[in-house]
Amino acid sequence: MDRLAAALASAGFRVRRFEFPFMAQRRTTGKRRPPDRPPVLLQYWREAIEEIGCREPDADHLWIGGRSLGGRTASMLLTPEQRPDPVSGALVFGYPFHPPRRPEQWRTDHFAELERPLWIAQGERDPFGKRSELESRLPFPGPVHLEWVDDGDHELMPTRRSGLDPDRVLAAAAESARAFVTATETDR
Repeated sequence: MDRLAAALASAGFRVRRFEFPFMAQRRTTGKRRPPDRPPVLLQYWREAIEEIGCREPDADHLWIGGRSLGGRTASMLLTPEQRPDPVSGALVFGYPFHPPRRPEQWRTDHFAELERPLWIAQGERDPFGKRSELESRLPFPGPVHLEWVDDGDHELMPTRRSGLDPDRVLAAAAESARAFVTATETDR
């Protein structure tokens, strides 16, 4: 996340990070525990969005996002019953389309309900949704834009064998996200 946040900042995004409570507990205690249920995660997102609104009341175009579970939860906030007013869309880096080795358990039902754009950078080798698994399901319903990261895994990291520079891969994904946001905001 540090490298991704730096790449996004270099691409011109103002980045604010937070941890879900279960992640913070894991980091401080060293004990793994399962993620909180979606209502808890969604509420934590809403609180983070509200805090940003209090700190920056002139922010009129707020894009939320994250990696993996954080990104998936951000995407849920784009549906009519969940969406906070200031949210313009979501950027997700490594969407968990299904649990690893369980491609029958898709996590995309809410895509058809999205009111705002969802941009996803997905590694071609991501065990949570490989290119070979997803291509037969494209296009997704709703305003979903998917970009492939060459040879990327769930963290968008390429193999050493590929010869690709991991920092350049993240920088390219961040620049692509910036171009998407710019085009989307221009169309409004």
